[in-house]
Amino acid sequence: MQKSLITSAGLVLAAGFLVLFIGGGARFAIGLTLRPIVADLGWGRTELGGAVALFQLVSALAMFAAGRLVDTASPRLVLGTGLAISGLGIGTMSAMAAPWHALVLYGIVYAVGNGAASLIPVGVMVTRAFPQRTGTANAVAVSGMSLGQLLMIAALAAVLVSASWRTTYLWLGLAHLVLVPLVIAMIPRLDRAEVKTARPASGLGLRAAARTRRFWLLIVVYAICGFDDFFVSTHVVAFAQDRGVDAFLAGNLLALMGLTGLLGVVAAGLWSDRAGPVWPTAACFAARVAVFALVMVDQSPVSVAIFALVFGATFMVTAPLAVVFVVDSFGPRHLGALTGLITLVHQVFGGIGAYLGAAVFDATGGYGAAFLVMLAASLLALLLTFLLKRPHTAEFV
Repeated sequence: MQKSLITSAGLVLAAGFLVLFIGGGARFAIGLTLRPIVADLGWGRTELGGAVALFQLVSALAMFAAGRLVDTASPRLVLGTGLAISGLGIGTMSAMAAPWHALVLYGIVYAVGNGAASLIPVGVMVTRAFPQRTGTANAVAVSGMSLGQLLMIAALAAVLVSASWRTTYLWLGLAHLVLVPLVIAMIPRLDRAEVKTARPASGLGLRAAARTRRFWLLIVVYAICGFDDFFVSTHVVAFAQDRGVDAFLAGNLLALMGLTGLLGVVAAGLWSDRAGPVWPTAACFAARVAVFALVMVDQSPVSVAIFALVFGATFMVTAPLAVVFVVDSFGPRHLGALTGLITLVHQVFGGIGAYLGAAVFDATGGYGAAFLVMLAASLLALLLTFLLKRPHTAEFV
């Protein structure tokens, strides 16, 4: 029996890793293909920036809905459906011809699927399978996003050298669809009674949590995190090319951010299991303050590379820590709903950050003003993080 439980938990962790590997790699393709799409179709960067902003909003709402659903339903259904919708949305982006196509296919269809097959249901599923060492287990699952960014973006950058951006999106759609039956086979099938039994008995709901200062501190910190994250992930390749980096090397720079992100997220998970989530989160924002300051004073190719790689190390750090923050602060019963709401805010502000970068560039011809805003926001998040003292007790009703 014990061996069976270990095998089942291992399969659950592997399934979560694979979902985030494919989704994590695919969601960064928009940054990799931004310049080719704009050049081919004659759009401004604001058109794609708007699609990214809509994606952030819609995927955030889908994450929240998926979080609430996975509290009472099997993750198997949520993740399988999300992967299928994602494959349909991103695959048909290969036929884009007008800005509204990007809004519908990326901003709505792919966003719904990506939000459902996301780190929220994966986090709930993995936390149930690994009630001990929660930070480490979630970090391993979330590292799939970083590894997907590393390997998939590197592969796609190579494809773009000899093929069109349309081929890139077609292959991404197929990758999602191929994964659906595999993930369904790996995640145990639970009936409604088993799901109810697996759900923890204690923990604060949304309304009770919202009456605490800690909840609102988490909301603001994660809003700023998303604001930074998706400004950088959407614009870093184009920014590097603007500063003289070769297109292929710029694409691989985004992929290498996945490697440093892998190291960062695993380190954060291990650190949080030992000392709680506050210190890894503070280290994340301290590093961001440093590199935003660097790139404001020096935009040479070397500084751009340092900026990208250091920021990449912080990119997924807060994702597994959201689960730890919520369990420590509010208990595990409503884990999906609470992490879903926090991530919703993260995503919405990520869309604002992505759109801000595009708007600033189109208005000024550069990203200088946007970097200044990101620097100030990261400094504020660093200060607020220190107010998130770890609770001394964990009594929930």
